[in-house]
Amino acid sequence: MLSLEHINLRRGPDLLLEDANLVLHKGWRVGLVGRNGSGKSSLFKLIMGELESDGGNINCPADWRLAMMAQEVPALDQPAIDYVLDGHHGLRTAERKLAKAEQAGDNHAIALAHGELDALHAWQQPANAAILLAGLGFNEAQQQQPVSSFSGGWRMRLNLAQVLISDADLLLLDEPTNHLD
Repeated sequence: MLSLEHINLRRGPDLLLEDANLVLHKGWRVGLVGRNGSGKSSLFKLIMGELESDGGNINCPADWRLAMMAQEVPALDQPAIDYVLDGHHGLRTAERKLAKAEQAGDNHAIALAHGELDALHAWQQPANAAILLAGLGFNEAQQQQPVSSFSGGWRMRLNLAQVLISDADLLLLDEPTNHLD
């Protein structure tokens, strides 16, 4: 369970949260609503560890994987499917370990990296990404197009696919309907 206890949060002179408490159990689906500037995105950044509170405690299980959907997507030359796969941080970390081990010629490290990739079902992940993208309206050709070729709404769909493939225990979707076509 994630808990926030007596949280205070300021952004500049504005007090966004004062003595705030929150408990979220694994499996819960919760919506957070409020007017613009009320601190919703700041709360998400606080939970993700991108901001520090001005008081109080945040308790998050050490084994929980967190993922937050960004509000914007940069105009990248990277193919859409690769952008989505970047959301699976465990996969990308294991791939980097394998590349480093291969470059060093370290057979033991190569075997360990392959073990990590196998545990993550790495060979299945491109197909999983393609299925997610197809479900969000991207055909096979579009999945290979650069992120920069898509409008804002389609980029938001890419962000959603990226966070969905993360296999996170807690998904924070910050304004997921922004720019939808």
